[in-house]
Amino acid sequence: MDTLQVRPGEVKPIILRAMKASRPIFIWGPPGIGKSDLVQQVVDSGELGNAYMIDMRLALMEPTDLRGYPFRNPDTNQMEWAPAVDLPTEELASAYDTIVLFLDELNSAPPSVQAAAYQLVLNGKIGQYELPNNVKIVAAGNRETDRGVTYRMPAPLANRFRHINMDVNFEDWSFWATENKVHQDVIGYLTYSKADLFDFDPKTSSQSFATPRSWSFVSEILNTEGFDTASDFEQKAEIAGAIGEGMAIKFCEHRKIASKLPNPEDVLTGKVKKLDIKEKSAQYSFAIGLCYELATLSENGSEKDFDKGVDFFFDFIMANFEPELVIFSAKTVLSDHDIDIKPRKLQGKKEFKDRYWKYLFPTS
Repeated sequence: MDTLQVRPGEVKPIILRAMKASRPIFIWGPPGIGKSDLVQQVVDSGELGNAYMIDMRLALMEPTDLRGYPFRNPDTNQMEWAPAVDLPTEELASAYDTIVLFLDELNSAPPSVQAAAYQLVLNGKIGQYELPNNVKIVAAGNRETDRGVTYRMPAPLANRFRHINMDVNFEDWSFWATENKVHQDVIGYLTYSKADLFDFDPKTSSQSFATPRSWSFVSEILNTEGFDTASDFEQKAEIAGAIGEGMAIKFCEHRKIASKLPNPEDVLTGKVKKLDIKEKSAQYSFAIGLCYELATLSENGSEKDFDKGVDFFFDFIMANFEPELVIFSAKTVLSDHDIDIKPRKLQGKKEFKDRYWKYLFPTS
């Protein structure tokens, strides 16, 4: 696939422009990088008005799942087609400003299914069914080099799409991860070892490998009740099932150090003012934990406790972190999280503002 690699944050506006022009768009990329999640984010963004997504996994379908099922009309003695139940009806379309028909794994579908999809994409109709006017088509699939089951897309079908090749980008993933409360140990480890976010190698036979999707599985594993009381071997085996054995060993070693960190709540109440652990990935984990705790305090605590927490937060990161981690912590709080820290709360932080403000808000 000889196309430019585009980061997820740049793919979103491209998808939106294609939809607004009523042009089908195809998102290419390796497995596990969040192609379908990205389309759902576009649907949920509000940019398309009141929108609804229909996710059709074409690799699991037969042609009749798109074309519908033929039957004889006894009144006319002619063959007609019962439309597929998954395709949007006029009644459903009338309830929304936009319907997004997401044809996932399109190039993994057998040629007969792709032929049926061709009619739908080319003409907006198939059999006796016709797409409502407010339906936008988005498709996605893995590349032929990604070791998945793929079929070469017919040129006429490919020519109906705008094509975009989506790549993995740590900064985009980190923003998504903090917004979605991915476990602090996962974000902390990957912030230190960014290359480990994605290590898929189509030439290997490994069943599990690290991708943004499989790291979200690790976060779910860490948050599962009873996991922390399991044996070290069980923990390592369970995590290896998501990201592979080699990656699991490195991550579990990181967690052993991170487990010795203090409680972030004790920092925001002033009980802990010094961090003895100097291992970088553990410090990144702790920084994420502090940011999560400050966000919780912002939502649920009193204004007085929140003001004190902000004060202790900035005192702590300035006293214990290297400049890179100070900037990371402050950016996560001030930019990535929706935490309302009014300028007056930083009036006593002249050293912080003098040293770091230009890196956080270059244009301000």
